[in-house]
Amino acid sequence: MKILVTGANGLLGQHLVKSLLEKTVHHIIATGKGSSRIPFIENERYTYCALDITDGIAVNNFLLDCRPDIVVHAAAMTQVDECEVHPVECWNLNVTATRFLIDACKEIKSFFIFISTDFVFDGDKGMYDETAITAPANYYGSSKVAAEKAVEASGLDFAIARTCLVYGSVLSGNRSNIISWVKENLAAQKPIRVVSDQWRTPTYVEDLANGIILIIEKKAKGIYHLSGEEVMTPYNMAVAVAQYCKLDKQFLSETNAINFTQPAKRPVRTGFIIDKAKKELSFAPVKFAEALQKIFGSI
Repeated sequence: MKILVTGANGLLGQHLVKSLLEKTVHHIIATGKGSSRIPFIENERYTYCALDITDGIAVNNFLLDCRPDIVVHAAAMTQVDECEVHPVECWNLNVTATRFLIDACKEIKSFFIFISTDFVFDGDKGMYDETAITAPANYYGSSKVAAEKAVEASGLDFAIARTCLVYGSVLSGNRSNIISWVKENLAAQKPIRVVSDQWRTPTYVEDLANGIILIIEKKAKGIYHLSGEEVMTPYNMAVAVAQYCKLDKQFLSETNAINFTQPAKRPVRTGFIIDKAKKELSFAPVKFAEALQKIFGSI
């Protein structure tokens, strides 16, 4: 079986490609914009191909040529403020490109797995399950809702995997996630401010990759929430990183969203109920403390 992964140069994409090669026997076709930034992989079941998914003709030709059985669409414009400031670019990458992929998948009848976000919710209540009504608070969230609707209306066999505040080890060439950003700055003794009034259920990237593989193996259809189970603020996470890595917390200060001037509004309280994924997929995320040990090892 052939599995196509879009956004393979990103944090999730790199970990997903690695996990697919280690845990399955499928042929993996990794795609991204430009050259590969995935750490060197020597495997006869692995191919990397540059693909601009905002080019509909290129997308159609590429999928008709390689004919993947499954497409995992992980590519997206995810920087929330950039999406707010550049809405056309955001829409092209998050919505129009998704539609291009859907149209190509219809011709070859691929199973389509779309990676979405907790930002499809307004954050007024928190701890959302898969039946909760979407009501995005910013343009990024709106674009992901529109893409989800396109997937649901496609007629394809599909799964939507929503996730929340993904963190993990940076394999190669990725921009920082919250864990690496905190460690790098505190290790360099650079003062950082981290918000303590936004609540999430942070997701270890290897758990997310494993959850997607479970969807693939079971060909599970519908919407699944894949995240950790512990409700934490970014400040809670930063303190835990400082303590685990034995870094000086005097350079870490607590703040709130009001003190940040940001183009895009953030939902105050998201977080997921993951009972469906646990029951139907046997999804079992690690605790945050265990994830830190996996990321940093013994210190």
